[in-house]
Parts: sequence; C-alpha cells; structure tokens
Amino acid sequence: MRTRSNSGVRLDYYQRIVHKLILDHQQPVTGLFPASPHNDHAWIRDNLYCILAVWGLSMAFKKIADQDEDRAKTYELEQSCVKLMRGLLMAMMQQKEKVEKFKSTQNPLDSLHAKYSSITGRVVVTDTEWGHLQVDAISLYLLVLAQMTASGLQIVFSLDEVAFIQNLVFYIESAYCTPDYGIWERGDKTNHGLPELNASSIGMAKAALEAMNELDLFGARGGPSSVIHVLADEAQKCQAVLQSMLPRESNSKELDSGLLSIISYPAFAVDDPYLIAKTRDTIVSKLQGKYGCKRFLRDGHKTPREDPNRLYYEPWELRMFENIECEWPLFFCYLIMDYCFQGDKSSVSEYMQKLEMIMIRKDDGMKLVPELYSVPADKAHLEQHEPGSQERIPLGRCPFIWAQSLYILGKLLQEGFLAVGELDPLNRRLCSEKKPDVVVQIVILAEDNEIRDKLLEYDLQVQTINEVAPIEVQPARVLSHLYTYLGRNKKLGLSGRKSRDVGILSTSKLYSLNDRIFAFTPQNFDYEEYYMTRDPALLASTFTANVAFLGMSWKQMLGRPTITLLATQYLLDHGKIPMAMVTTMKKLKSGYINGTRVTLGNLGDFLSTSAITNLSFLGSQEDGYPDKLNPQVQSYLEEHLLKSFSNKFNFITRPTGSRSRTLRRRMSVRGAIKKTRSINVDSETLGMEGENAAPQSFLERKPSWLEVDPMFGRSPSPEDPKKRAFTKGTSTTTLPVTPTIEITKENSPSPPKDEVVNKNVVVRNRTISENQNLVYAEQETDELIGMLRETESLDEQGDILQYLVDTHGLDFSTGVLENGKPVTVKDLLKVLYEKACSQKLWGLVRHTAGMLGKRVEDLAKAVTDLLVRQKQITVGMPPNNEYTITAPLPENELRQLIHCAYGDDESTAMLTQELLVYLAMFIRTEPQLFLEMLRLRVGLIIQVMATELSRTLSCDGEEASEHLLNLSPFEMKNLLYHILSGKEFAINSGRGNFSIVSNKSNRYGKKSQIVLEGQNLQGIEEAPTVEPDRQGQWLRRRRLDGALNRVPRDFYPRVWGVLEKCQGLVIQGKILQPNLTQEMTPGELKFALAVETVLNSIPQPEYRQLVVEALMVLTLIVEYKTINSLGGMITVEHLVHKANQIFLEDQMRCNGDATLCCAKADSFGGAQVCGGAAGVCQLLYDSAPSGSYGTMTYLARSVATLLADRVPHDTPIECAVS
Repeated sequence: MRTRSNSGVRLDYYQRIVHKLILDHQQPVTGLFPASPHNDHAWIRDNLYCILAVWGLSMAFKKIADQDEDRAKTYELEQSCVKLMRGLLMAMMQQKEKVEKFKSTQNPLDSLHAKYSSITGRVVVTDTEWGHLQVDAISLYLLVLAQMTASGLQIVFSLDEVAFIQNLVFYIESAYCTPDYGIWERGDKTNHGLPELNASSIGMAKAALEAMNELDLFGARGGPSSVIHVLADEAQKCQAVLQSMLPRESNSKELDSGLLSIISYPAFAVDDPYLIAKTRDTIVSKLQGKYGCKRFLRDGHKTPREDPNRLYYEPWELRMFENIECEWPLFFCYLIMDYCFQGDKSSVSEYMQKLEMIMIRKDDGMKLVPELYSVPADKAHLEQHEPGSQERIPLGRCPFIWAQSLYILGKLLQEGFLAVGELDPLNRRLCSEKKPDVVVQIVILAEDNEIRDKLLEYDLQVQTINEVAPIEVQPARVLSHLYTYLGRNKKLGLSGRKSRDVGILSTSKLYSLNDRIFAFTPQNFDYEEYYMTRDPALLASTFTANVAFLGMSWKQMLGRPTITLLATQYLLDHGKIPMAMVTTMKKLKSGYINGTRVTLGNLGDFLSTSAITNLSFLGSQEDGYPDKLNPQVQSYLEEHLLKSFSNKFNFITRPTGSRSRTLRRRMSVRGAIKKTRSINVDSETLGMEGENAAPQSFLERKPSWLEVDPMFGRSPSPEDPKKRAFTKGTSTTTLPVTPTIEITKENSPSPPKDEVVNKNVVVRNRTISENQNLVYAEQETDELIGMLRETESLDEQGDILQYLVDTHGLDFSTGVLENGKPVTVKDLLKVLYEKACSQKLWGLVRHTAGMLGKRVEDLAKAVTDLLVRQKQITVGMPPNNEYTITAPLPENELRQLIHCAYGDDESTAMLTQELLVYLAMFIRTEPQLFLEMLRLRVGLIIQVMATELSRTLSCDGEEASEHLLNLSPFEMKNLLYHILSGKEFAINSGRGNFSIVSNKSNRYGKKSQIVLEGQNLQGIEEAPTVEPDRQGQWLRRRRLDGALNRVPRDFYPRVWGVLEKCQGLVIQGKILQPNLTQEMTPGELKFALAVETVLNSIPQPEYRQLVVEALMVLTLIVEYKTINSLGGMITVEHLVHKANQIFLEDQMRCNGDATLCCAKADSFGGAQVCGGAAGVCQLLYDSAPSGSYGTMTYLARSVATLLADRVPHDTPIECAVS
C-alpha cells in the first residue's frame, strides 16, 4: 500500500474526530442528531450546525482523493449530510398544513416546530409548550440547503418536495415584520414568552431568500420546474429593516452575540462594511470576556443567581445578572470563521489560541468545546464588583456540538484543507464588496398615437404599446396575480403565494413565458387604484425616488433593471403633458438623474441587457403538461390583455331643462362636505386642550341658516342624528353652526390614561330647518338629481352627493338608468371623483376617495415599514382620539382604525393614509430625518401642518385647514418634508395653487410675518419691533420638535442615568420609577418607550420640549458627578415653572418684553396673561436655549435652587459651562 501523504494523515485524524463526536450520534432511521445521549430531541438549528463540519470534511477529502477509499470517504460523508437534510425535510413536511396556515396568520401557534424526535422525526412537544416560531432556524435550513445543492449534493428528490421548499420560502418571506422567539428560543429577555422582532432572524431570512433565488434544487440535472423563485423585494425589505436595527438585536436586547452569525459566516447578510465592523466591534467591546462572549447583557441563563425552579425572571431580577452573565466559547468559533473569511491570519491564530486555552482535553487527547463558562456561586459578588477577575467553571453540554463543528471548520480552513469559497459556493461572502454602478434602463411607452405625438413636440421619441409587440405590457397587479400560482400543490394541500405585494425590484425585470415576453409597470403607478397617481409632480418625484432606490438596491441579480412607464390620457393636464413630467424626461436623456446612471430607450433594445425571469411555474405541471399554460392562467391573461383604461359614465354631463324647483333645496345642501372636517388649528392649544382653551375660538364660524345639520355624518338613516347631542372632540371645523351655541366644561377628577381634564363639549339646539329636512328627504331626491345634472360646480355636486349618502347611503338607487342599469349614488360619486381628479380639485378628491372607501396604495406596507424601523404610530386627533399602532395590521383593519379615529371626517382620514405613505417613503430614502423620534403622531403632524400654513399665509385656522386639504399630493409631501427636516419655508402662490419653497433665498420676497398667538391681548403691539422673521422662531421650533416627539441625541440612555440617582421622576402626574433601571439596560428600546409614553401625556408640544430641556440639565448634573445623589422624587414640571418664575423676575428687573404680559407684580402666581401653554410665559418659549437669557440658563438656575440643600457646602464646586 502506498504511504499516506501528511495531509492525508491529518485529514484521517479529523475524520476520526468527526466520527467520534458527531456521526456516531446520528440516528440511523431519521438521520437526525439528538441533543445529548439522555435527550432525544433534535433541534433544527443545532442539527444544521452539526452537519456543517461533516460537509466541510467531505469537500476536503474530495480534493485529495488520490485513493479509492478517499473517494469512498467523501461519498460516505456527503451521504450523511443528505441523510440529515432529508430527515429534517421529512419532519417539516409532516407539518405541511402548518406551513399553509402560517402564510396567512403568522401566528406563533401555527409555526413549524423548532425541534423533533430524533428517533421518529415526529413532534415532541405541543404547539403551546415551546417557543416554536424561530424564523432563523427555518431560514438557516434553506440557506444550508442552497449552499449544499450548489456544491453538488442532491438533497431534494421530487417536484412535490420542490413545491414544499417553495412554500418554506413564502413562510420566511415576511420575516422582516414577524416577531419570533429568536436564536435563543426565549423572545423577550425576561423569558415570559413574548416574541419580538429579532435582527438575527431577519438577517438569516434575508440570506436564505437571496441564496434560494433562481436556484435549481435538482442541481445540474434539473429543468425549469425545479427552480425556486423569490421576489427580490422581500429580501430587500429584510435588508432595510436589518440596517435600521443593527447593532441592536431587538426591543429588549440592545446587543446580542448571535448577530455574529449574520454579519459573517454562515449568512453574510449585511452588505455595508461599516455596519459589519460597527456590530462586530460593539460585540467584542461589550460582550467578550476571557472564556468567550456573553449572549446578551443581563442574560441570567445558568448564572449562580438564576432560580432553577422557574423558567421566567421577574423584571427587577435582571439587574442581579449584570457582569456575571455566562460566557460562551461558541462565539470565539464564530469570530475565527469570520477572520478566516476575511483572510486575517493573525486574528485567526489569536482567537484559536484563546479558544484552545479554554477547551477541555479528554483522556484520548481530543479537545472539546464546552457549552458555557459560569461564575461559581461563592465568587459572584467579587465578579460583579470587578468584571473578569474570577476564574469560571464549565457548565452545560461538553462537547457542545454546535461550537465543536464550527471549531473543526475553522481548523480545516486554518490548515488549508478547505478554501473559503468551498464553504460558500454561492459566493455570499462577496456581498459587501464594492460593485460597479447600476445602470437603470427606462422605457416610456405612449398609450396611443396622440400621446406619442405630444411627446414628440418635446423631442422625446417613444413607442406606443402596439409598437413594442411582441412584448406585452401589463400593470403590476397582473404579475402579483401570476405569482399566486407559484408553489401550488394539490397533493400537499399547498396554495401558493399569499402576499399580493410586488415591489419595484420585481417589476423592473422582464418575464418570459413560453415564447412570450412581459414587461410590468410599477405598482405605485397603477392608475385604477389611487388618486396620488393623478398628480404629475408627485409621480415625477416618486419616479426619481424609485430610480435612486433601484440604483442602491439592485444586487445579486443578473442583468440591468428596466422601469417601464406608461404615458396615458390620465396624465394629461387639460390636454397638455404636465411640465413636471417633461422636465423629468429631459433629465433622463442626460444619462444621470439625482446621481443615478440611467439610459432611456426602447424595450426591444434592452432585451439583451435586462434581467429576465422565466415564469415556468405557470405550466400545468400537476396535470402532466408542464409546457402547456395552466388553463386558469390562460383565461386570466386573455381577459387582461386588452382591458382598456376607460369605462366611464357620461351621466352627469347630460343637459336638462327645468331649473325652477331646485333653488330652495340647494340652500340646504351647501357645505355638507365642509362640516365633516376635523382639523383643529385652535391658536392656544394646537388641537390639544391645555389649561387655557379659550372659548372664543369656538365661535369662529358665522352662524348661517343655509346649512344642513352637519351631524348627519355618514349615517345611512336620517333618524340617527336625533340621538346624538354633541360633537366629538373640540375642533373648530366640525362645530354645528346654529346661532345658539352653549359651551359647557366638564371637570372629571381623575381622567383616564391619555385623556386631558378639560373637555369642551358643545351642546346644540336643534333647529326647525333640520326637522323639515327630514320631512323633505324622501320626496325631493329626484329634485336633487335634477339639480345635480344642472350645476357646473363640482363642489356643489359634492355637497349634494354627500347629503344623499348621509340620508340614503351609498347604494341608494337614484332612479336614473344608464345603459339599462340603475345608477346608484356610488356610481355618481365615482364620476365626481374622476372629474375632481382631472380638474385637480384635491380637497374634493380626498373627500370622495374617502367616501368611496378607496385605499391608499400600500397602506399596510407603509405602516409596516415605519413599525419595523422601531417607530410607533398614532392616528387620530390628540389628545382624546389618539390610537396607537404598535404592530403591523392587515390593510382593512388599518383603514377601519383610521376611519374610527376621525369619525365622520373622510378628508382627514384620507389625508392620514396619504401622510403615512409619505412618511414611509421618507424613512426608506432618508432615515436620518427620523433620528431620535420614537413615535410618529400623525394627527398632531396634520395640526402642525395646518398651523404652519395659517402662520405662513396669515389666515385663520379654518382657512388654513381648507388650504391644507386642497394641497396637491406633491405639495403635501413637500410640506411634510419641510416640517420633518425643520427647514424654514415660504409659500409661493401662483395660478391658484400653492407651492412650498425652501427658504434659502429671498427670491419670493419677504416671508409673511410670524405673528405670536394672543398678541391682541394686553397691548403687545407697542413692543419694540424686532426683525419680524426672528420673532416666534424658537416657539415654532419647540412646537415642531414637540409635535414630532424629537429629543436630543442619547437622551434616553442619559435619562436612565438620572433615574439611577433619584427616587423617580414625576411628569404630568405620571411617575418614572427608578426600578426601570433594574429591569432595563440604558440602550434598551423598551426603556426609551417607557420614558416617551410619560412625555406624551403632556398635551402642549412646546411645553413638552421645555420638560425635555429640563431633563437634559439634570443629566448634565449626573454626568459631571456634581453630587452623588439627587435625593427623592423630582417633579420635572416644578423645574420648568421655577425657571419661568426666575425668568419673569429677571424681566421685571431689566424691564423686558415680558413686563407687557406676565411679568407684573400683581399677577405672580395667578393666571398667565399671554396665554402661553401650561402657564409658562410665551416669551420664555421663544427664547433660544443658549445665552444669558436662554432657557438652559434659567433651567440650570432652577435646578440649582432645587438642589441647593443637597449640595455639599464645605467643598467648592467647579463650574464648567459646556
């Protein structure tokens, strides 16, 4: 026999180790590994990590196979891998109905199990006895399956199995918004079994989705039907959420060593090198010790202070585990793999040394990796005082196969038996390398020759839809329907893809189907769905955002992205092509748009360079005709191919004769729409009733006998209003406008949570005309219909239809026939909606869209986009109607919630949906706008927008809310952007439309003067005239920041420091208990939300900001260690009021502006005169933070007075002003 080479001998040594430690435990029937000799449960995750060493060794043998027995060893090891992967597949396929159910419910109880019996492959615990929902385990299975298949192993045998794997892809598709129990199976770190969104699960799912895309599960022998399809947008969503979370793991864990598995081997899920380094460095600095890394901060598992008799911890216990958490050698193995893949040999040997020093040597010389190292019970207090000083003892399983397997892989890589590329045949490790710029291909198609000729006038040559044949162009919803056929399997009872969403990445590919080629227009350009697509300027801005997004997100795909746009009659503005469109198209010709490379051309020219996907799954596979289209698909496509865009009524335009009887009726309908509005721009309180809600503001609207009872809301029966005596909320614009209005105040002694004490309830006197209306309602419908035909004014038509809906409901038949079918009120509303769209009457468009129940495109997706980036949302007008959304909801529930929050106010409900979509756009493209904001209060943002308009246009609140609702979608988005970014803006009104202009230049003349509220009181007019722009700017800034809930950087961790030093902080009667620091770490999101909830109980935004500033002064005292303890409870408002008092004393001393309002000798302690929120002088709100008269100065002085008795008197205090 020939002698073995050295490498052969060394590999034989590793083979003995792998056999002894791993393969000897593999169950012969199922191929699964039990957790230990005494526990036959097989965890999916642990089994997958175990087999990686076997797979690595098989590839090492394959390279030196110079003898037959080496080839045999290779085959034997490979088949062990196949056996295990198929064992797991069989176990999961036995739960196929769970996969089907979970796609719709995402309920933890419907999830696949996390562990099975290694003897039978059946379930071992019930659905409720274990935290089974672990997206990362299923994702890891798909990732390892993809890598092994790519390396040449045949794991999947039949097309039914392919269908099951395709459904597993759907199972993990929504990982970015599915809270799960995570890699440690416990969810929230208190172990109460609460699932949360985990970065490690999302990262693993992203890696699996990318690895599975276009993968042929039959390897080189497969055909189109064994290919797995993934919609690229799903992986992109995981990517975006992951980037917003790292280095945080979840709400309760500010950091977790498990993240090492996604920033490096095996997932390589992060493509930003800076973020990878930041996450690794944070883990090493905060969690690494001598014996490995801690899993996360305050992890009580197997520590001496954990109570072994119960699974969960009390929240206050968590503090006891600080600094004595167990250290896991497993993470040294991850770091070794990480540095092997980076090619950093010195770090590999450094960590290999650290690891081998703590491994346990057995009698036969094998070195084993133990599960974890714990501090002995008698040394715990010493370790807590001086972390890292005590020797630890190994506990748990030894060897811990998960770690042992990674150690063996590390050794094979270090000794050169394996190259990194062999462990990663799909080249995932290259995802963080810099790629060449993406070129976005853009095709503009004209609906017909008329539009093509109009574009030619601007020197834009485009083809019509007919000219691009044989390529067929369809809207995105057709693609979304086709994808529902993917993964269907009757035998297994699997129904295919459930989600209806197809994003811009999916519509930017071309699709081939037999010998046809399809191009799809983007989803947010679907004209039938939603009115935002009717605003050319918004379309242009969405389009450029889409191009930029493609430039950044088009990765791991062969070919270039192609955006296909359709220029239709809808886009024409009075028969012309809108300028916004023309300028954008001209920019495209230049080859760059906002820094992204683009090329404009015809579809035919791009066929060779585009990404093309084969829709082979639409064949009748199960009926045995794979090449023939599924008959359902066939009929669907035929039906859709020639569906024209226009099927409109021509009813309203028909001329009619008599005009006589309708006049009296017209009077009583006018303004029906206006009365449903609820935006409040009440000067004092900005829609949040403070202590001084002034009754005058309620009489703003002139009583008028022309108006119908606005209480008709949306009630279908005319009898309802009799039962309703007063309106909800206190807004100025839903007020009934009968001549007598009584205002009553209720004072409830203890308001429930989120309510403010003073409610203004308006009691109405019913008028005679209202009763008459009810009498006439029946007989005069036909008159109204006649009048509807006559009137030219769309607003008036809107009022009539609003009245008809109020009295009869949407489905009321008007008695008119069109093409032999009765016309309902709803049909008429649709026509009105179309007309309002084409005439760009946005207020009416929003209102009719709301009445028709139109949905904002992607509303649920927009809300999810905000939530998964750790922003909570409230809708409804503060303070009494705010509803908080903390978890993703389905589309219809969301719409219900929003309509519920605004009552009858359709326009504002629609506006809320619209703003949520814009906020989601901004958080996707400019996440920095949302720094230090945890909760987005949409109702408050709407009120701030209206206040800003009323300030800039110098008009009253009602006019301002009217202007706001009539802004075009693009200007609305623009105004929101200016408010979020805090930029000053001016309003430029031209041709009856308003446009929002950034205030960089004085091109538009002087801005309208900012007028401080309440200036007509107490003769402020004589105050010296400052430069008008400056007055009120700090008040405005505080108001904006307060409304947006924005806080200074690192605010929450610093408040945590203050809480440690006192016995609680009182804000608005609510107490922040010091025991929060026992439960939560400073950087924990749960802590930040607890503080924020208390701050949100302050109704006035500017007052909230002063409270935040006061807290900042307290944090400085703690950070500079001026005193050891702040003593008892601190009522933060006292600090603000004390500062106000000192400010007024100063003002009297130097005869400042405040002497004209609050700073009067007789009014101290009494009611404030200038109407500042919460009894604080307006002028203090309007002071800059810095400077000798700045708010920080006064707050510091007020804190000093408060702490005077707690400061040690014998030592001089150093005073450094930072």
